[in-house]
Amino acid sequence: MKNTITSSTEGYASEASFLLEQYENFSFEDSHAALFDYLPQQSSKILDIGSGTGRDAAWFDEKGHDVVAAEPTKEMREGAIRLHPSPTINWVDDSLPDLEKIKKLDIQFDFIFVSAVWMHLDKEQREAAMHSVADLLSKGARLFVSLRHGPVPKGRRMFAVSAEETIDLASRYKLEPLYNKRTESILTGNKAAGVWWTKLVFELQA
Repeated sequence: MKNTITSSTEGYASEASFLLEQYENFSFEDSHAALFDYLPQQSSKILDIGSGTGRDAAWFDEKGHDVVAAEPTKEMREGAIRLHPSPTINWVDDSLPDLEKIKKLDIQFDFIFVSAVWMHLDKEQREAAMHSVADLLSKGARLFVSLRHGPVPKGRRMFAVSAEETIDLASRYKLEPLYNKRTESILTGNKAAGVWWTKLVFELQA
């Protein structure tokens, strides 16, 4: 039986309207300003895995990148398309750990963006996911992964994740860490509840 994270999307469909509004209240710069030095500076092929509201995919698209946005929750994906109706973003119904539809596109990406997704995967799925992601990276490409830490919201499926485990997994595929930093949540409620994040950037070595 193939791995699936269908259950990890529980809660997102029913809360799509709220989440679409909540996430769009914060810009890409609000959430990821510290990453700017590690982002592609020229037009690149970018994969946004778990693209949610489409905010980040749209930001990359506006910067002139060739963007593929993978989002398995129909309500979120359709909401993202309404919010960011760019004809140059390729929206795909797909998810980790397998990314079967993305693999069929036969694209090697220069930058893969995995924001607020990794904690939805159990240990076995994380191992498979890292393999899938590494196979999609071009030579010298970079990978961003954010890890959520703290209380799990009711009705969601999340697992404890760590920077150490993620770095070890990445090293198996010649992905070297360039950036590793702990940050607070920018959502007031999450911050009060003790939620924090680890943000990691890797580069694929020759």
